[in-house]
Amino acid sequence: MTEPVTTPRLRGLDLLRAAAILLVLMTHYAGFVNRAPTFGAVGQAGWAGVDLFFVLSGYLIGNQLLAPAARGEDLSLKAFFVRRLLRTLPNYYVVLAVYWLFPGPALGGPTAPAAWRFLTFTQNFGLAYGQTFSHSWSLCIEEQFYLLLPLAVLALARSGFPLRLAWTLLVGAIAGGMATRAAAFLLDGHDAFSAEVYYSSFCRADELLPGVAIALLRNFHPQAFARLLRHANALCAAGLAASIGILTCIHLDWPTTWVTSTFGFSLVALSFSLLVCASLAPHCVLNRIHVPGAASLALWSYAVYLVHKPVFMVLRPQLERLHVDTGAPVTIVAVMAAGIAGGWLLYRCVETPFMRLRARWSATYATARTTEHAFRRTAGTR
Repeated sequence: MTEPVTTPRLRGLDLLRAAAILLVLMTHYAGFVNRAPTFGAVGQAGWAGVDLFFVLSGYLIGNQLLAPAARGEDLSLKAFFVRRLLRTLPNYYVVLAVYWLFPGPALGGPTAPAAWRFLTFTQNFGLAYGQTFSHSWSLCIEEQFYLLLPLAVLALARSGFPLRLAWTLLVGAIAGGMATRAAAFLLDGHDAFSAEVYYSSFCRADELLPGVAIALLRNFHPQAFARLLRHANALCAAGLAASIGILTCIHLDWPTTWVTSTFGFSLVALSFSLLVCASLAPHCVLNRIHVPGAASLALWSYAVYLVHKPVFMVLRPQLERLHVDTGAPVTIVAVMAAGIAGGWLLYRCVETPFMRLRARWSATYATARTTEHAFRRTAGTR
């Protein structure tokens, strides 16, 4: 779902990314394999793993775009889109091809949106629970975000990047997401977990924006950001406490469905943004905890996200046929390991070659840009 940080690689971000994919694995195991609350309260809040991915994506992509803007450099939409497409499309289209080659209940639901909608990342509009490849809804929102955010940053950069306007647009967009969810509930009775709201770009894209806010703060308010990171461990504790408290309230539907529908997703994203922000400080406890395998799982997380659900769907009828206890710890570990192994295979066979291609293209493009700029400077002195 998100691109790993490379220079330097922060253990805290990897830990959060690994936690996000584990939450998704748990909720889908409980929902599609065991069909029981297998992991207790943690599993019931597993849907929030996607929300954590959203915040991470918002920061990582926002930082890619805002760092050069803060330095006064030109934003190359071509470079950004080529890098994004080589990162996200190969894995996605390979898994999509598998769904098309093996249609029907073996891998997913009995119905699916039109093929062109999968190809254009618009299938989340009008998507219903239980449809084929339904977990791709979050990829739709991220791809739409990858299209709109660079255009917004480019427009701001060409206007001299007025910070007041940037912050106003950011806060306004978050408020717009909350207003859309409130309207959906008041007008149609669609609460936060109805498909019309849960899959909607208009109701969920605001969760990417707290991550963008961190990137904006880091690049355009560096002194304030540095002061904030001095309290990274306090931020981490506050983020963890807020996340647990808000998710508990949502689970208990307190204080009212309208309130949780309107503010719940945004508050979850804001609480996660505290954890993401804290993880950017090297001295934060998240960067001092060593969890074996977390870095690898973080690296494979996008591929695992795509593959794990069809793996679960294939294994479930076989487990039922053999009368295997899907609630037994050994079965849980084996099935979840199979989902991770499928993601690792996709990562090695598809994602890795394209990431190497992207690295070569980026190096060639950077060399060409440097040569072009040098030629222009030389021509200007003649």
